Amino acid sequence: MNRRSFTHTVAGALVSAAALGQKREDARLAPQETPFPLSVMLWTVFRNLPFDQRLEKVAAAGYRNVELVREYEQWTEDNIAQVNEKRKQLGISFDCTAGLKHGLANPAERDGLLADLGRALALMEKIDCPAVILLSGNVVPGMTPDAQQQSCVDGLRAAARLVEGKTIHGQPVRLLLENIDPEENPKYFLTSVSRGFEIIQSVGHPQVQFLYDFFHEQIAEGNLIEKLERNIQHVGLVHIADVPGRHEPGTGEINYANIFRKLAELNYRHVAAMEFLPSGDPVSQLRAARELVARALA
Repeated sequence: MNRRSFTHTVAGALVSAAALGQKREDARLAPQETPFPLSVMLWTVFRNLPFDQRLEKVAAAGYRNVELVREYEQWTEDNIAQVNEKRKQLGISFDCTAGLKHGLANPAERDGLLADLGRALALMEKIDCPAVILLSGNVVPGMTPDAQQQSCVDGLRAAARLVEGKTIHGQPVRLLLENIDPEENPKYFLTSVSRGFEIIQSVGHPQVQFLYDFFHEQIAEGNLIEKLERNIQHVGLVHIADVPGRHEPGTGEINYANIFRKLAELNYRHVAAMEFLPSGDPVSQLRAARELVARALA
């Protein structure tokens, strides 16, 4: 081999290696297929950026679903049109929203809750968002836990009548009841996943499901996988963050690889949303979380 041939061979190898490296980088950045869709709860990341740039960052991390919490409160019709154009350009869907101001545990708040829900549904239709999170609200002084639990059941049944048979973007509208741990909110009523599943079972409506937040339940009561197995038919959304610190999965005491495998084994097909506070660069940590899911299920 002469010098010219050797130079061409080396150059060709370098070009091929660079191309291979680029393909690997592209594959790393591209959204990875998982049995259940992944999402990002937007309140946790990029809060100092304009909304359209926040969506761009989520897309750069490889996610195609976003969950909202009242980011839309001041949107005009023009803002909604701009947001819809941007998310469609990026291939992003809004899979869920939250932020209703009234809770379920207090019967005196029921009319306000239903009014909240009615307003939320009008916005959800405009942004193609088919699910909304409902909260129990705080403990009601003078009411027994059983009475507050029944109020949650009654409130969810009333809310279910507002969404009965309704679809948004081709999907049934779903109401999702969420647990919150007593360390984050010592006044909150529904701190127990087990009680939450009892409420959902009592409501008995296919459009009313449970948001199983593993972060909150690990702090409150633990035993995450057994409760998931027993109640998977009632789970309509899961939220992901590690304990302590609410950081990305893999930084704390929850074995998320086992949880992701169990979700797949149980044929879970609803969304798993990242609701963590990144301990480093948010895009990098969101990518790492997505890749953890892919590795666990490989």
